[in-house]
Amino acid sequence: MLHEQAMLYETAIAAEVFGVDRGDLTPAGKWYDFATYTPDGTPSAWLPGAAARPYEALAEVDTVLVPSVDDVDAQPDPALVDAVTAAHAAGARIAALCTGTFVLAAAGLLDDRHATTHWMHADALAARFPHIGVRADVLYTSDGSVFTSAGKTAALDLCLHLVYTDFGATVANGLARRLVTPAYRAGGQAQFVASPADPGVGDRLGDALAWARARLDRPITVRQLAEQAAMSTRQLARRMHAEVGSGPLDWLHRERIRRAQELLERTDASVEQIANRCGMGTATTLRRHFVRTLGVTPTTYRTVFRTPRRDD
Repeated sequence: MLHEQAMLYETAIAAEVFGVDRGDLTPAGKWYDFATYTPDGTPSAWLPGAAARPYEALAEVDTVLVPSVDDVDAQPDPALVDAVTAAHAAGARIAALCTGTFVLAAAGLLDDRHATTHWMHADALAARFPHIGVRADVLYTSDGSVFTSAGKTAALDLCLHLVYTDFGATVANGLARRLVTPAYRAGGQAQFVASPADPGVGDRLGDALAWARARLDRPITVRQLAEQAAMSTRQLARRMHAEVGSGPLDWLHRERIRRAQELLERTDASVEQIANRCGMGTATTLRRHFVRTLGVTPTTYRTVFRTPRRDD
């Protein structure tokens, strides 16, 4: 949606992710039908090549992206609020980028939900809308069919998360590589990186995480990871909570699940083989953790997201 207060950066992110045909990355060769929505359907000078439609047509779409607003103290256009409300009532997925969260808040879509926005405006959001569980420490939130992101580049993380939800990890990571940006990041990661607890540590944490990713088929202990990072286990836990939003064991679990997703999408390996290759041990263990994390079995996930081979 392009409204009077829309900001260019987040608008451009949405257009780049959803408005450029990336069908070559997907199993069926399909991508999103991208359009801009303005009060009366007038094309935007920012995106002159995109289809333009009026707000009233939003009730017919599957996903609505609301870019950031340049003045969080100003009341959003009532027509914009009404259009977002109607789209949500019609079943659309609603995603706010950065301070676009204030539009969703004004529409009442975030009442009794968790939400985030740029950390500089999180206190203002919480003060004006006390029924929202404001999270100022995450990249983005997902609460039912409503999504919010933190500031600036976190909007790209949320957009990649939507692609991940629709097409799977392989496509989301492939798109990230096209955009020359870090691979798909879970929303629980911190909005900003805290200063290292020990200035002498340098980039050893990043090296240690890369070391672990290359060995997901093997048992990895927190002590081993800490040794690779040249830290104590307690220091490692503090750094990881500050910089990746989870402790060492949770991070390892998440990486093993992600590796399993990629193998399910890109290979014909059996669930038992994949369990071994991602360090889950047995197919039974992988199925249990997969269902607990993603809500579906590995077989169901493969059916939905598998990328066909050239000879399929």
